[in-house]
Amino acid sequence: QVQLVESGGGLVQAGGSLRLSCATSGGTFSRYFMGWFRQAPGKEREFVASISRQGGTTLYADSVKGRFTISRDNAKNTLYLQMNSLKPEDTAVYYCAADTEYRWSRKDYDYWGQGTQVTVSS
Repeated sequence: QVQLVESGGGLVQAGGSLRLSCATSGGTFSRYFMGWFRQAPGKEREFVASISRQGGTTLYADSVKGRFTISRDNAKNTLYLQMNSLKPEDTAVYYCAADTEYRWSRKDYDYWGQGTQVTVSS
């Protein structure tokens, strides 16, 4: 069973950048399809981005397309989310998720991290 630990969140001004990381352990990272989700206060958890096992295919929510980049380093067992041109509406807790099956934007991933807070000030 894989364990996921997010890091890299924080407070940033609008227009700034952050890079989130998701360190994994307890499983063979390259077997897992990975995703990023976020949840703002009072809102449902929403899809942000996902990536195939070898990183060759990615999918983004329309709201982050062109600003965020998902990537993975299978040698380091780590998933990343580079976030540029951040907006106040990007403020949320960001979660990484893993599954051995292709989940894309669906929320039924088997494994989830504890989340990392991202706050974008205007």
